[in-house]
Amino acid sequence: MVEGHVSVRACGFDSRSGHETTQKSEHSAPRGTPARSYLYSVLKKFFPILEWLPNYKLSNLKADIPAGITVGIMLIPQGMAYAMIAGLPVEFGLYAALIPQVIYALTGTSRHLAVGPVAMDSLLVAAGLTTISVTDQKDSISIAILLAFMMGIIQFTLGILRAGFLVNFLSKPIISGFTSAAAIIIAANQISNLTNVKYLRTTRLQDFTAEAITNLPKTHTPTLVIGVTAIVIIIALTKLKSRIKLPSALIVVTLGTFSVYYFDMQMIGIDIIREIPSGLPEFTPPNISSHDIYQLIPISLTLALVAFMEAYSISKSIEERYEYEINPNQELRALGLANIFGSFFQSYPTTGGFSRTAVNEQAGASTPISSLIAASLIAITLLFFTELFFFLPKTVLAAIIITAVLRLIDFKLPISLLKSHKTEALLLLATFLTTLFIGMVEGITTGIILSVAGLVYRKMNPHFAELCELGELDGVYRNKARFPEAKIREGVLIIRFDAPLNFANHKFLKESIKTVLEDRPQTKSVILCAESISYIDASGISALESIINDIDKSSIDFRLAAAIGPVRDAITTSKLISRIGVTKCFTSIKNALEDLDNPGAINVNTNKIATQSEIG
Repeated sequence: MVEGHVSVRACGFDSRSGHETTQKSEHSAPRGTPARSYLYSVLKKFFPILEWLPNYKLSNLKADIPAGITVGIMLIPQGMAYAMIAGLPVEFGLYAALIPQVIYALTGTSRHLAVGPVAMDSLLVAAGLTTISVTDQKDSISIAILLAFMMGIIQFTLGILRAGFLVNFLSKPIISGFTSAAAIIIAANQISNLTNVKYLRTTRLQDFTAEAITNLPKTHTPTLVIGVTAIVIIIALTKLKSRIKLPSALIVVTLGTFSVYYFDMQMIGIDIIREIPSGLPEFTPPNISSHDIYQLIPISLTLALVAFMEAYSISKSIEERYEYEINPNQELRALGLANIFGSFFQSYPTTGGFSRTAVNEQAGASTPISSLIAASLIAITLLFFTELFFFLPKTVLAAIIITAVLRLIDFKLPISLLKSHKTEALLLLATFLTTLFIGMVEGITTGIILSVAGLVYRKMNPHFAELCELGELDGVYRNKARFPEAKIREGVLIIRFDAPLNFANHKFLKESIKTVLEDRPQTKSVILCAESISYIDASGISALESIINDIDKSSIDFRLAAAIGPVRDAITTSKLISRIGVTKCFTSIKNALEDLDNPGAINVNTNKIATQSEIG
């Protein structure tokens, strides 16, 4: 993949050939000095919009306008709801849906990703607020904005360092366990707004459960009825089969607001949003405190990685259906810039959202112009329509959040892993339980540590097999454990080591051979099938020498078979070749066995060890 290179074939550009597929635009490439051309190529690397905008057509605009309006309408109630998760005033959810979208549209490599506040990041922000003792809501807002700034700096730095590969440390079981636990915590924390009972905000399920049991008798029934009704309506509209995606969140917001206003429900205790400040967010630098930064480093690192993983996984799933490429390093830079610039306009941490991106794609978006249109709709709402949400009941926003996050709970993967990959199922369970009962940062950290530990263990204890010949297939040798009926040649032990032979696992190979030989005392010859050994380091060479010395003391013959080119090169350039002997290295197991039956029958010239120049 070429860094920063995005194909927009729909706009008339083919990234694979580097040429336009239709009439050439006068703006598609700069003319002049090589320096200007180089500068333009660098700008395109950091601003992918320069790649596709010169070829933008009216047909693209006709697709982007309805998609942008649809996402913008969806973002208004979602943004306010997610701000509630973070423990912030609802207007900050709209602020987070404004500037970050614009910045990502200019710098991102995905044509469909819809950036803004999401449930997961909002909960992590809430967890960050509990890390620092805040005295009032103003402090909470300041810390949330600082988190966006820190998260953006981390993501942008990782992008500059080309560290997009870090997402590989977040394996699917880790993400599934973490996301499912976070969804439960998010939903649990909304019970407060669903019942109009004040609960202690927490990210640990046992603390919430104790609070819920204590406060259950205080439930405000009318609030609960409205909230449950909103949940039922959202689920019903979601399951309704329709060609047009109905904005279920906006529908329940409209119904809830109208009901409270018309029937004066705030008079019977329904908690409403009340006044939302009108106007666009002011330019205000984040309040940077060294003490706060030190305390927020763990949560900001978690936010940076989780947010990138979420956005990148969404982008990749969409990319597979369209002819353009996602650059992980530019995605890191784009998300970082979105959060950095957003923090100067009172935005808390943002990333790409699953549901909004899906709606954006389904609505027919063809370029990031749809995100600019969605941001424009948010801006218009902030300028002129905030008073329409005065009577919006908080229990309706709680319903929107609960129905959104419960879809994130993954039931299929754990069941699948229990059948096929039990170790990874345990990894998922450990991440899930740690996140649920100890903490979010601890949960994802535990998952990463266990995942790396499992990887190291597998590298240190790779697959080792004793081979036997399949009688009906001449020259085919397979694992004895899988083919117990196959024949074993008397006095010959054929083994296969399925991993690079290095410092981490050379002792495992020695111990494995020793164990098998103890069970086979009549062994006269050992043939090591090296076809699965892709690399051998100095420790591996030394280990093979030691193995040969040990079995030589027992008058056992050692032979090497089917080694690939790089391994043969390592053997020939070390002292090991003199220890094994050229005549004891064979291109196949069959040749090694034929030489046992008839010594010298195999021509050394056709069975020679490869030189450095040979390949294979």
